[in-house]
Amino acid sequence: MKIIFLLLVMFVAACDSPRDQPVSSIVSLHTELGGDAKGYERACGPEAFIFPQDHGAHPSFRNEWWYITGNVQSDNTDFGFHVTFFRVANQPGKPENQSAWAASQFYMGHFAVTAAGQKSIRAHERFARAAAGLAGAEVINSGARVWLDDWELKTDTPGVWTLNVADGDEQIELTLTAEKPEVLQGNSGYSQKSADPCNASFYYTLPRLRAEGAIGIGNETYTVEGSAWLDREWSSSALASDQVGWDWFALQLDDGRDMMFYQLRKADGSADPYSHAVEIDKAGVKRTIPVPELEITTWWQSPAGARYPVAGQLSRSDTEEVIFFEPLIENQELLLTVRYWEGAIMLKNENGGRIGHGYLELTGY
Repeated sequence: MKIIFLLLVMFVAACDSPRDQPVSSIVSLHTELGGDAKGYERACGPEAFIFPQDHGAHPSFRNEWWYITGNVQSDNTDFGFHVTFFRVANQPGKPENQSAWAASQFYMGHFAVTAAGQKSIRAHERFARAAAGLAGAEVINSGARVWLDDWELKTDTPGVWTLNVADGDEQIELTLTAEKPEVLQGNSGYSQKSADPCNASFYYTLPRLRAEGAIGIGNETYTVEGSAWLDREWSSSALASDQVGWDWFALQLDDGRDMMFYQLRKADGSADPYSHAVEIDKAGVKRTIPVPELEITTWWQSPAGARYPVAGQLSRSDTEEVIFFEPLIENQELLLTVRYWEGAIMLKNENGGRIGHGYLELTGY
């Protein structure tokens, strides 16, 4: 399956796929993040990051995303939310056709809201070409903006972002204020994913943002507050041929620490040695830590066929700390053009007391 097939799927798909509608075509994230990257720029070693420029698009790379997850509350009701803007190139360089509609860059957007009280997840997606003002990403003075139709993530002031997405009866309107600076993942932002040094991405994180605003579900609008996480990655080939997916954790602990851990999975089910973990202290200082041991206690069977590991524990060898995690609700699978499990999780200690929250992404199942 080539990248052009992904784009064809995008434009024959409906502009919106509600959570309860079947999906006729599923695209493999592994296929789109691996394979031939001829003609595209690749991440092959550390490079300097410059802000706000790196908040904007990097069109010489094949793939890119702006990825926001969060856990918020309203009157003791828990919500999880997830918004992603994907940029995909179907050819290196600009299109030869100079029409205002010609585009070599395309955007896909996902957003989902998990409502603990309703035991439901509601997800939507949209597609547009980066032409005629339909979608894009740009740097504006001291900030940046990414949009797809009327979905928008924007920063006008350093450290302050606004997020506005809506579709049907669901909407997210939030102000996100950074409580820690940008964290450059991997080696100064160069995140190597396999033995090939060019199977890598440029990757940075805003690990803790204060989230304030509103979430709408059905006829109800909830005033919410809580915390969010922003990830930015761009690459042209991030996965090796024997890697089938990943388990990714973004953890925000009540003591002020944040942790990011991803386990890359091989086709035989084993963890790839290029799996990676970091801890970020209260001041925003990152340090690489040994990859935690992941033990699964609960698997959730999707009606669509996949089986996902949704609860378990992370055990650290350096501190002997054990973090137990469980989902806000078990069914947080996104049955969109790209199928994956993306969900809010609660963090607990060995006595069952809550010690934080986070987000878990499961792909390749």
